[in-house]
Amino acid sequence: MNTKNLVFVALFSSIMGVLGLIPPIALSITPVPITLQSLGVMLAGGLLGSRLGALSQLIFLLIVGVGAPLLAGGRGGLSVFVGPSAGYLLGYIVGAFVIGYLIERLREVSIIKVLCINIIGGIFVVYVFGITVQAFLMDVSVWETMKVSAVFLPGDCIKAIIAAVLVTKLHRSLKHIITPALKNGKYTNAG
Repeated sequence: MNTKNLVFVALFSSIMGVLGLIPPIALSITPVPITLQSLGVMLAGGLLGSRLGALSQLIFLLIVGVGAPLLAGGRGGLSVFVGPSAGYLLGYIVGAFVIGYLIERLREVSIIKVLCINIIGGIFVVYVFGITVQAFLMDVSVWETMKVSAVFLPGDCIKAIIAAVLVTKLHRSLKHIITPALKNGKYTNAG
């Protein structure tokens, strides 16, 4: 891994930490708060690609695991990996990988395509891990956990749109800085 890639991985790990400083919105129906950190997952996968995007999330979670209070609400330490949010945190790594993997295969980067990829990797994949682990840890059915987790969908869709716009614009304007997987692709903003 070269220095530029290390810097980008560190940058996106830091972005996740900064997004964690924004206070979460606690809900009475679920122990998992609404945070902006899923936006960071979508940006990392969309801009760094599969390998580096997932690595940035892994490093962020390792830093959280050693006690840095960088998750929304000032949470940190090993206890977050055995609580209701544990699956969502694991989903960050896999979600960033899936987003990066799918974007690396695009011939053209467009807002609509990146939005669909964000929904697949940044919402669906993260939810699969999050809902499954939360249901197991709380000893409730997956169906019940899915119904409660539906409250996150509108906000996550807004974050997916924001990330799609940012990723599309940055792929086009910073293609000489960011090492895009789309080396010979066309950069378009067409829907």
